[in-house]
Amino acid sequence: MLVDLRIQNYALIEQLEMRPSPLLNIITGETGAGKSIMLGAIGLLLGNRADSRMLFNTERKCVIEGQFDITNYQLQDIFDSEDLDYDAQCILRREISPSGKSRAFVNDTPVTLDALRKIGANLMDIHSQHDTLLLGDAVFQLNLLDLYANLVPTRTQYGNAYRQYRKLETDLKALEDQSVQASKELDYNSFLLSELEEADLDKEDQDALEQEVKQLENAEEIKYKLSQALHGLRDSESCATGTMKDASTLLGQVANYSENFRELRQRLESCLIELHDIADEVETAERRTEGDPARAEELQARLTVLYNLQRKHQRRDVEGLLEARETLRQKVGSVLNLDKEITRLRKDSDAALKQATTQAAKLSDSRRKAFPKFEKELSTLLADLGMPHARIVVEHKTGPLAASGSDVVSILFTANKGAQPQTLSKAASGGEFSRLMLCIKYMLADKTALPTIVFDEIDTGISGEIAVKVGRMMQQMAHKHQLVAISHLPQMAAAGDTHYFVYKEDRADRTVSRIRQLSPEDRIKEIAHMIAGAKPSENALQSARELLALRGEEVVG
Repeated sequence: MLVDLRIQNYALIEQLEMRPSPLLNIITGETGAGKSIMLGAIGLLLGNRADSRMLFNTERKCVIEGQFDITNYQLQDIFDSEDLDYDAQCILRREISPSGKSRAFVNDTPVTLDALRKIGANLMDIHSQHDTLLLGDAVFQLNLLDLYANLVPTRTQYGNAYRQYRKLETDLKALEDQSVQASKELDYNSFLLSELEEADLDKEDQDALEQEVKQLENAEEIKYKLSQALHGLRDSESCATGTMKDASTLLGQVANYSENFRELRQRLESCLIELHDIADEVETAERRTEGDPARAEELQARLTVLYNLQRKHQRRDVEGLLEARETLRQKVGSVLNLDKEITRLRKDSDAALKQATTQAAKLSDSRRKAFPKFEKELSTLLADLGMPHARIVVEHKTGPLAASGSDVVSILFTANKGAQPQTLSKAASGGEFSRLMLCIKYMLADKTALPTIVFDEIDTGISGEIAVKVGRMMQQMAHKHQLVAISHLPQMAAAGDTHYFVYKEDRADRTVSRIRQLSPEDRIKEIAHMIAGAKPSENALQSARELLALRGEEVVG
């Protein structure tokens, strides 16, 4: 329930505060006085898009704040889902800066607009002429029927089954597309894999192959150079080992004269041993070095295979080829695995479709059972509002499974005796649309969890005794829901528990919009103005008193 509404610096509103009654609140005023501006501000409070051009003073921020008593509305789960502290007194606030930046708060905690909309949708239901247009929409009609028949839990159960089916279908389609593409590439990938498998790469050492090929291709030069090296080391008269041996002998002859000489001779002897080892290894290498054209050709052919594979797969080495081989193994193997997964998913999808179809049939059966009661109750209410020959028919067809089930419904209407019911867009006038929507809201009043309902000129197209009946209907609704109704009809104005008057005040520099709660005397005068204009007669004042007396209100003045 809305306890307090404050609007600062919005459009024509400099400062406005309203503390509505928990019952039926009527707002009246001349056209253009600011009633619709108030609704625009409330819309911002519930998460509508902001526009800095609507600021009253473009140098100050706009602040719209609403305090709600939500004690009896079981909204703790919603607050928990948004990670917000729950309090029975909930304050929504919206701020728009001169630069156009918008900020939203719930109980002084900054929130996103999505969070503000989610919470606001559970606090207020604003009915406008746009909602009346929605009444002609098939999906909107189906939602109304489900609310009326208390089928929201059943529909939620179906919705879960349907979403599970659609998810499996989406996954299955993606997998089937993947399988088709994989099948197209299977032959080529299998050929590539076969090449890599035949190459037997697991123990290949490409560096060693390349080194051996170089040695075989240059065997003659290598053998000659090794022979020359051996000649210089050991086999010539002035070879290195002979020269070092002579030097060692000379150092040995003087070793007794100095410890240093003995150490030098020992070091030279070590070098001589190493030099002999080197000479032996050079000799061994020289003997083993032989040209082998057949072996060189064999190794070169092997390297050519590796080089070709590396170019084909855009890899630099054998390790890269092994990675490519593993990738191809997975691709080829996945085709077989995909078939198994597709079979499993198709089975799951068929089971989910069966489950969703069963739930849809259950939902459809419950809906059809509710149609006659809906038709009768709505027709009776319309008759009470001056349409005695009004007839409502819910046309039903079965279609494919959709998010809302398998039902396609259309609410057909006629206001004339003997006329064939037609779709609302063809059969209902503006006033009839308004009465239809009011009756539907009345029927749903016990079935919705919205604590505050706002009607924006729902009495369009009606007058006289019908307006009185509309007022009474709204009075009855107000016993269970706080109502705020913007109206131009005196009969509606008299029905309110509380009456607010919106008016313009002209200042020296600009016009501002204001609102005030009317006293009993002021209500009589305002209702008389609505009946007879700016200067109401005594008859008009008496008519105003009589209208107020119809709701049992004490009349003064």
